[in-house]
Amino acid sequence: MVAGVTVFAEGLAGNVQKGFGMGSKKITPVEEVNTTFNDVKGCDEVKDELQEIILYLRDPDRFTRLGAKLPKGVMMSGSPGTGKTLLARAIAGEAGVPFLQASGSEFEEMFVGVGARRIRDLFQEARKHAPCIVFIDEIDAVGSKRSNRDNTAVRMTLNQLLVEMDGFENNTGVVVICATNFPESLDKALTRPGRLDRQIVVPIPDLKGRTEILEMYAAKLVLDEKVDLKTLARRTAGMTGADLANILNIAAVRSSAENLPCIPTKYLEEAFDRVVVGLERRNPMSEQEKKLTAYHEGGHTLVSIGNSGADPVHKATIMPRGNALGVTWSIPEREKYSERLFELQARLRVLMGGKAAENVTAGCTSDLRQATGLARRMVMNFGMSAQQPQQSGLLSLDVDEYAVLSDQAKHEIDEKTQSLLTDAYGHAAQYLRSHEAQLHRLAQALIEFETLSAEEIKLAVEGSASEITKLRQLEEEATKKDMQNLVPKEPAKPRQKKAGSKVAENAATGRTAGTPAEE
Repeated sequence: MVAGVTVFAEGLAGNVQKGFGMGSKKITPVEEVNTTFNDVKGCDEVKDELQEIILYLRDPDRFTRLGAKLPKGVMMSGSPGTGKTLLARAIAGEAGVPFLQASGSEFEEMFVGVGARRIRDLFQEARKHAPCIVFIDEIDAVGSKRSNRDNTAVRMTLNQLLVEMDGFENNTGVVVICATNFPESLDKALTRPGRLDRQIVVPIPDLKGRTEILEMYAAKLVLDEKVDLKTLARRTAGMTGADLANILNIAAVRSSAENLPCIPTKYLEEAFDRVVVGLERRNPMSEQEKKLTAYHEGGHTLVSIGNSGADPVHKATIMPRGNALGVTWSIPEREKYSERLFELQARLRVLMGGKAAENVTAGCTSDLRQATGLARRMVMNFGMSAQQPQQSGLLSLDVDEYAVLSDQAKHEIDEKTQSLLTDAYGHAAQYLRSHEAQLHRLAQALIEFETLSAEEIKLAVEGSASEITKLRQLEEEATKKDMQNLVPKEPAKPRQKKAGSKVAENAATGRTAGTPAEE
């Protein structure tokens, strides 16, 4: 009877522990990963950096014969949606090794010691399947900087992770790949040489990368033959691969709801506007408010046309989208990685163009907020001001450093910031006064047509608003014909993934990976 009661109590205690999350989580590695580097676009430099890890997992003796030791851990950081998890799966697919995945939040529970035990279970399972890859997503959930104020459970989980990655027990063949959006919050003991000693930043794709990403996702869709993905790639500067996939998916869903044979350019444009600004609303404004909004957007557009450092205007509208009563879109002519002084001044003048054009409403709040933030960065971070360079104060400060400055230093920074804003407003107002007739014509066209393309803006400024009506009629007739006779592109044939990829061939022949052009 005593033995029976003991067994029953032990079973009941185990069930209670599992109910509270204390039970061991079964870890099942993914033996076959179908993702390869062919499925990753827009980060060729990162893929080249990861080639050594793949070669090491395929042929460890190639490195150990010379006494080389490959990094035990790799830290991938970057903006959300840049493809860190996809890269980790591609590494496992290229190397042909098991892939164990976990998230930083899975290790924390309400009971002390549960996180540390799950760390031990994860690495114990990894050692059974070595060589393999252990991928921990959102590592900052358990790897944040330690302090005396932390509770025991948090420090215990991180300490166990540090021991497993570089302790007395050897983890030969286990490569740890971690991903986070906040690398600056990680503990230094975790990122030191011997643990996560290789830091890889996954960047936001450039124009070439965005084009490749769009083409990769578009190969799975049925697009109209007139769709130009290169133009869409130019418009989506600063977007990640996840953003691009979202735009294409929204357009595909809309086209499917309309029962169209393929996805037209019109719905891709609408999907981009919806993602960037928001859903278009029915115009709730009165005639007076529409007129003021038309002059506001006309001011932005006209000042942008008259400044050489500003990006070319793509479209202007007074239709409300999201929280905005009107929007003016611009497309940069090229990829910009740094901006010169006259380009930043042109941006300030364009932002002030709306205020200078109507100057009577509170609809310029967003423009003033952006202009103030840009002017403050120019003074505090870029060493720029409206004064001469030797008088501008060549310094770079962040928010915390600004807070401890003296009142006189703060006053000087505020004066220089205000000087930039006042100078931009003055130039914008002066330009609009000298082109007042063009502003009136553009505003009237916006009131009449509500949305104007780049070509229609040019006609409105020249005083040829009647040509816009004729152009709209021709476009409407052409659109009807196009919608009736949509011709889908032939979907690209999927590439057959061979058992041995380029990396495998390089490993077999002893050659290093070539450049993208050579491949």
